[in-house]
Amino acid sequence: MENIRTYPQSETQDLAQRQNRVLRNTYALLALSMVPTVLGALLGVQMNFAFFAGSPFIGLMVFLGIAWGFMWGIERTKDSGMGVALLLGFTFFMGLMLSRILQAALGFSNGGTLIALAAGGTGTIFFALAGVASTTKRNFSNMGKFLFVGLMLLLVAMVANIFFQIPALALTISVIAVALFSAYILYDINRIVHGGETNYISATLVVYLDIYNVFVSLLNLLMAFSGDRR
Repeated sequence: MENIRTYPQSETQDLAQRQNRVLRNTYALLALSMVPTVLGALLGVQMNFAFFAGSPFIGLMVFLGIAWGFMWGIERTKDSGMGVALLLGFTFFMGLMLSRILQAALGFSNGGTLIALAAGGTGTIFFALAGVASTTKRNFSNMGKFLFVGLMLLLVAMVANIFFQIPALALTISVIAVALFSAYILYDINRIVHGGETNYISATLVVYLDIYNVFVSLLNLLMAFSGDRR
């Protein structure tokens, strides 16, 4: 009878340990993924990398095709070392893509400060929301559908603004993106904690994209409101 009574508690402890292990591995791989991102960004800035700069719409479509190809491959190989290799390759590619906005920021006299502020703001948002998501007993899984709808609307607005080039809409998109992907950080970390995501490679991929988009959107806003032309 004693074994019967203690088994559920042991099973709960094992589940908690597995979830904590996924979270730890996610944080470790997330930290590692920043290395190829920085290397890609530095290389892109040095090479003056521009991805279909003359045709933003075609550039966006090609970028999405490559990104989705990487993400498909990562999901297919997420239970092997190849998944890690593809993830790191993807983050290097995203670093290259990041170099264009970094070049724009460095065109301001206070560009380095703007980049540092965007990075610091992103880090603050991540650590604050990850702390809440990993310590609260509340399950935020009901946010998923609303966040997905918001993401689709944001993508539509981004594509539309490629053609219309409305500065006010671009700023609105950046503000919404900061809020949306900050909420995604809360949602995605909370999913890991509550066992909704059991693979640390998949978890790292989604959290990385959340952080990446928060950083880019913050930097866009800082350049718009605080950038000093040379």
